Amino acid sequence: MTTTSTPPVGPASPAAETAPASLLSAARCELGEGPTYDAASNTAWWFDILQRQLFEANLGTGEVKVHALPFRASALAFVDDRRQLLLSDAALVLRDIATGQLQTVIAVEADNPATRSNDARVHPSGTFWVSTMGLQAEPGAGAIYAFRKGILTPLFPGLTIPNAICFSPDGLQGYFTDTPSNRLYRVRLDPATGLPLEPPAVLHVHTGEGGMDGAVTDSEGRIWCAIWGAGRLDVYSPEGRIVRRVAVPARQTSCPVFVGPGFDRLLVTSAFVSMDEAERAADPQHGRTFLIDAGAHGRAEPRVALGGA
Repeated sequence: MTTTSTPPVGPASPAAETAPASLLSAARCELGEGPTYDAASNTAWWFDILQRQLFEANLGTGEVKVHALPFRASALAFVDDRRQLLLSDAALVLRDIATGQLQTVIAVEADNPATRSNDARVHPSGTFWVSTMGLQAEPGAGAIYAFRKGILTPLFPGLTIPNAICFSPDGLQGYFTDTPSNRLYRVRLDPATGLPLEPPAVLHVHTGEGGMDGAVTDSEGRIWCAIWGAGRLDVYSPEGRIVRRVAVPARQTSCPVFVGPGFDRLLVTSAFVSMDEAERAADPQHGRTFLIDAGAHGRAEPRVALGGA
């Protein structure tokens, strides 16, 4: 991956805030990831990648359902009111919401059993950025792709743990990280296609405890990034300044998304993978899924365009 570099910008990091938080699901995910929200049905969805489970939460009633999957999956996008596109460990798979029926759309590194899917998010144009990583986080085994008009195009190969994929509200900027590097990258995009116009540049370098994981942008274009191992969300301005830190009840915080009719709450997933018994005891909320009132607003997640339609 060719990049241009800029120094991180900003004053000393702010102290972590404690925002009102509630428990959405007490189920403990070994590797909770990939949350998304459908405003039309007021439902939130997320995965336990390693347990091959898809969670569905009705935010109106509080009911949570768990759907077993025949593969590891890590993210989804809505196609329409009836269908979702799941990112699995070997393909993009169409899922019928009512029946659970699955249909492969296109292979994603299906010929490489040493990798699985990881982070993903839909660009405002309908292009779906998806990523892969090594099963043991082998250096350089991962990549980010763009799914557009039925074609999967490699964007950034040679990554280790691609994460923090998200976009500015106007679609002009894309963001991502390679978690071991703790560098947040920004790349200028064609807003009509969601494809890069130039090499990515370093926007922010995370220092201190934890690693940069999943992220989402709010309505003002600020980037809310889960800090794995630190139990918080860090919030960056579009210029790369860290403007807020918001505590999360579990240490291995993995990914946020804005939910609710006003997109005014953050659903945050977590995980207990790689934690020993003592670490789990010291982190009593490990692996659970939370709703946090952080005083910010997001926006609806775009729907993915199948075949460019």
